[in-house]
Amino acid sequence: MSEKVAVYRKEHFNAAHRLYRPDWSEARNNEVFGKCNNNNFHGHNYELIIKLIGEVDPETGYVIDLKLLSDLVKKEVLNRFDHKNLNLDVPEFTNLNPTAENIAIVIYNLMKAKLDARYALQIRLYETERNFVEYPCS
Repeated sequence: MSEKVAVYRKEHFNAAHRLYRPDWSEARNNEVFGKCNNNNFHGHNYELIIKLIGEVDPETGYVIDLKLLSDLVKKEVLNRFDHKNLNLDVPEFTNLNPTAENIAIVIYNLMKAKLDARYALQIRLYETERNFVEYPCS
């Protein structure tokens, strides 16, 4: 009988963004996004938790080598997002509002594309200590 286990990797990155829609008026953007619509952007210290579920390999005892997962997160997420302006520096947000929800979906898609299909993946992203999102949600 195979056993499934969840493993987690926690990371941290800093990034700036502005929430707005260019097709809306400034008044409408301010009404919907408030302070997050600052023309000069604003930043967050994001906490990222990657949950990977899979079967334990009987030879290694691992679901996945956490060093490999760490290297993948660094390459696909941290190098791309850390100390960046998400609106200006990250191509995925050229036409996508960089809300916490959208950031989590982008991270999920980046990671899922590089992981073996046998793994289930979930992203938890803390934008602040009290505000966080999960994708996909169960």
